[in-house]
Amino acid sequence: MTGIMLLIGIVLAIAIVSLGMRVPNNSVRIGAGVLALGVLFIFISLSSIRLVGENEIGVLVKNFGGNMAPGQIIATDGEKGPQAQILGPGWHFWYFPGLYDVEKSPVVWIKGDEVGLITTTDGLPLPSGQFFAPEWEQDEFGGMLDAEQFLTTSGGFKGPQAAVLPPGKWRINPRLYTVERVPVTNIEKATVGVVKSNVGNPPEDVAPGEGQIVEKGQRGIWRQPYTPQKLFLNTKAYEVTMISNKQQIIRYGIGGESEESEIEVRTSDGYTFPVDVRVEYQIRPLDAPLVVVELGDDGSQLRLRLASTVRAIFRNNAESIKALDYVNQRSQQESSSTKAIAEEMIKVGVSIIAVRIGSIAGDGSLSEILKTQTDRDLAKQEQETFQMQQLAAEQKKALTRTQQEAEEEKRLATARYEVQIEEQNNLKIIIAANAEAEAIKIKAEAQAEAYRVIALQIGPGNAALIELLQIVGERGINITPRVMVVGGNGGSDAKDAQTTALIGTMLDSMMAEKPAPSKPEN
Repeated sequence: MTGIMLLIGIVLAIAIVSLGMRVPNNSVRIGAGVLALGVLFIFISLSSIRLVGENEIGVLVKNFGGNMAPGQIIATDGEKGPQAQILGPGWHFWYFPGLYDVEKSPVVWIKGDEVGLITTTDGLPLPSGQFFAPEWEQDEFGGMLDAEQFLTTSGGFKGPQAAVLPPGKWRINPRLYTVERVPVTNIEKATVGVVKSNVGNPPEDVAPGEGQIVEKGQRGIWRQPYTPQKLFLNTKAYEVTMISNKQQIIRYGIGGESEESEIEVRTSDGYTFPVDVRVEYQIRPLDAPLVVVELGDDGSQLRLRLASTVRAIFRNNAESIKALDYVNQRSQQESSSTKAIAEEMIKVGVSIIAVRIGSIAGDGSLSEILKTQTDRDLAKQEQETFQMQQLAAEQKKALTRTQQEAEEEKRLATARYEVQIEEQNNLKIIIAANAEAEAIKIKAEAQAEAYRVIALQIGPGNAALIELLQIVGERGINITPRVMVVGGNGGSDAKDAQTTALIGTMLDSMMAEKPAPSKPEN
């Protein structure tokens, strides 16, 4: 437009001068020249007016002045070439054609679901080992977008910028800033975003076993993942890996509906058969960075690692158990497998919730194995039962023999005790007899001594008579008949006769009291 205006002005000025030269009057010629100059000035002035629209940016290019330093692209001190300062919307004067060019560009418009990745064409070289310019602080972001300030006081770096343009309209110098529009990073529900930063310094000390996990702001995989939200990040400077934290189920099943093929195990008794297994797992948010470090994401590498672990553990567990026991102890197999798989998978950030065993060996194909195993176990149990019965019989025999020996010992002990008792009784009788004989002896000696003393005093006959009368009195013997028969005239002979009669009467009485001997039975 400015070129047209200038061209029109030149054409009119030439036309006026041409017309004035045809007039012979000098005053008219002079007036025509002055008019031509005035018209030319007016059109030159009009051509220096530049209009920048509401949604446009004016880039000023200066065609005169000193040259910029080697490698410099944007002029910041009035040098010849593209100027850092831009022209905003409205009228701008005195930018004469030929001296200045004004390039118009549309404003940079970043929509709500986009983010702008910035690359600068001029500035300081990037620090050694850095691939992106450091991110600008929020309060300095405006200075970053001011080309003149960026190249002077702010000391901006040339190349890819970590900072991005959020949604909105931005008036920036397109000669310095190139913008690539990319979709915003959207973290869905039940998902976390793990950031791998290509910006910043690597950590000095890394915890053992954590690989590249670092704190936010350092180069590496950030320890703290992002929860569901929209992230306005530079997807080249910050690589975001989406990790689902939903509970997942993978089936290693028999048939075509499973995600993975069945697991084939071999038991200790030599049987091989497939097992249908379901594994429930989850990646918790704080474990997601470890998953990214170890596996890259929650896709194929995770499934391969999980499948390898599950198959190995199930096979190892089956090696120490029989086929029939494997079927009967399903809950124990589930529990032990869950624990072993969980211990292995947590090393890569995967939490195992449960391991469940479905069918074993498909639809009845294990029946023959189980029947053979059952028959074998029954035969073995019968053999063990027979051995136990035989052992029980031997033990019973030994017990009977022991009981008999104990009974004999008891009888022998009883006999010994009876002999000892009899010996003691005999000894008792002997002692009693000896004591009685001794008593009789003592009594007899006492009686004899008493009789001797009486006999010395009253005579032997009288002493004997007194002893007999005492016996008659003690036993109540009737002595009258015989005494009366024997009676006499007195004297010693009469006394002897009476004594004899008395003794005879006592003997008769004693004989009468003695029972007659019984007759022997035929």
